[in-house]
Amino acid sequence: MARSDLLISLVRAGAAGDREALRSTAEALAADERAKKHYIVADRIQRALSAVPVTPPALTATSPHLSASNGREAILEIQARLSLNELLLPLPARESGRQLIEEHQRADVLRASGFEPRHRVLLSGPPGNGKTSFAEAIAEGLGLPFYVVRYDALIGSYLGETNARLRKLFDYVRTTPSILFFDEFDAIGKERGDTHETGEIKRVVSFLLMQLDQLPSYVIVVAATNHGELLDRAVWRRFQMRLAMPAPRKSEIVVFLDRIMSNWSQAPSLALPKIAAKLGDISYAEALDFCQNVRRRQILGLGEVSVDAALLAELDLWTKRVTPEVLSAERSDKAPLEADTRS
Repeated sequence: MARSDLLISLVRAGAAGDREALRSTAEALAADERAKKHYIVADRIQRALSAVPVTPPALTATSPHLSASNGREAILEIQARLSLNELLLPLPARESGRQLIEEHQRADVLRASGFEPRHRVLLSGPPGNGKTSFAEAIAEGLGLPFYVVRYDALIGSYLGETNARLRKLFDYVRTTPSILFFDEFDAIGKERGDTHETGEIKRVVSFLLMQLDQLPSYVIVVAATNHGELLDRAVWRRFQMRLAMPAPRKSEIVVFLDRIMSNWSQAPSLALPKIAAKLGDISYAEALDFCQNVRRRQILGLGEVSVDAALLAELDLWTKRVTPEVLSAERSDKAPLEADTRS
């Protein structure tokens, strides 16, 4: 019998023996097969491994298609291209990122002294300021697969379905060293004491915490949230690194604009601090969008639109854009009128 067939038979028989020891061995072998690019064998091991539950099965039946799932459909693998040196990060986040990479590159040194590298990172802050880029840079620095969780394939409508999918997701990723990225983590990590939440989301949070605890250190979980105040307090404690990703200051936007515009064939004559001042309080993502819009306008001008003309035109449009603050003001203006209409 082939080695893979023997392993699969042993995994299936594990329910009657020492499942935890067998699971650890099987996970290590599956990771080894995947590292050798033996994906078919690794997937066969993973499917067999998923038949040996690490937790009691759900009391209620879930949708029929779950039995054919191996957890891979709940993640999107993205090619990591950004490096940590390319990002403009606050000093604590930049140094913590470098230290995290070093810990995993030299994990054998840590283990020789009885330590494991840290592998659970929580990023909080307003959108567009580098949380996803930070996770991608860690994957690039370590040369690991970068998996982004797909909530549309993870969150189910049936009782117990989300937990079943979470189990399969974690069973899949623990077979190979990787970066597992949860964006909008508050979607599944909400405070269990919130009276507006159902019992189902509370069970999901409890199950999620257990799965995070069981992950091996070679799987790095990076979770990002724009609303840290919504997260369950026990969720916060599970993460060994908790990093703030605040909105950039004007001086940081100037540096960011300089990095982008210095690669243009023609530099704008308007000073970068003045451009940053006209853009106002923005995120890095918004600054990037603005620069790309300027270049699009100039490129489509086919040589007849200068970079300064394109810049001034985009700055004029920028002042008229719709922002969350504008929408909030519009809602507050309409509220009295709507109340009068109802009365």
